[in-house]
Formats: sequence, C-alpha cells, structure tokens
Amino acid sequence: MSKIVLRAAVADDARECLRIRGLTRENAFSEQDLAELGITAESWGAGIEDDSCPGYIALVDGQMAGYCFGDSESGEIMVLALLPDYESLGLGRRLLDQMVQDLCNRGFSRLFLACNSDPQVRSYGFYRHLGWTESGQRDEFGDDILEYHFAS
Repeated sequence: MSKIVLRAAVADDARECLRIRGLTRENAFSEQDLAELGITAESWGAGIEDDSCPGYIALVDGQMAGYCFGDSESGEIMVLALLPDYESLGLGRRLLDQMVQDLCNRGFSRLFLACNSDPQVRSYGFYRHLGWTESGQRDEFGDDILEYHFAS
C-alpha cells in the first residue's frame, strides 16, 4: 500500500514540477516549451513564494506524482499534471478539489480553466464529470474555457 500525501507547494518544488510537466501523457510541455512561455523554475518558484501561484503537490511514497496550481488573483486553475504511472488513482481529483477549496477560501465564487476541446482527450471528460461547465469561450489556443461556480 502506497503512502499518499497532499501538501502545499513550496518554491523548491518548481524544478520538479517543470520536469513532470514534460512527462505527462497528454498535453506535455517540455522545459524549453515552458521557457518560451516565460515559465521557468525561477518564475514558478517566485509565484509560489509570493502566493500569486499557490498550489498543491501529491507525493506517493515520498516522490512527487503530480500537482495542481491556481492563480490567486484571477481564480484560474493554471495546471493539473500527473505522471502517467499515477493516473486513475484519484490523485487528480484530490489535487483539483484541494486547489478549488483554496481558491474558494480566498473569496472566489467562480473559477475557470482552459481545457482541450477534443472529446477524445482525457481532460475533456474529467473536468465536465466533476461539474465544470462550458463558458462558451475559447482561449487563444482554441481550448474551451470551463467554469466552476460555488453553490451559494
């Protein structure tokens, strides 16, 4: 039985988060791809440190298996990533739930995220199954903008 721990991200996690982002099964971004978008270990770590990019890390037997990060100013879920070996264990849902609760506690009543618009991609069904709904908008990459509203 594996030991699973969810904890708040710290700045020192950023480098490993970058590495994992390039190893995801779908929608992988290499460190070079991310750097071209202005995302480096330094910028990511700074966002964790100043709380503009809070997040949660899933550890399985002490090793990082995935993470979820949000934007504390806009209410956007920025990224949810898992290593392929840890898919289908409920970690993605647990990480997302933790980040949603964090942003709710910060006063947001509506969250949003960009999600692939192809029904064949796992994230398409994942978010919709968890109650995220289409906003009718798309981002500059053609991804659907999904919303999550908290019950009043």
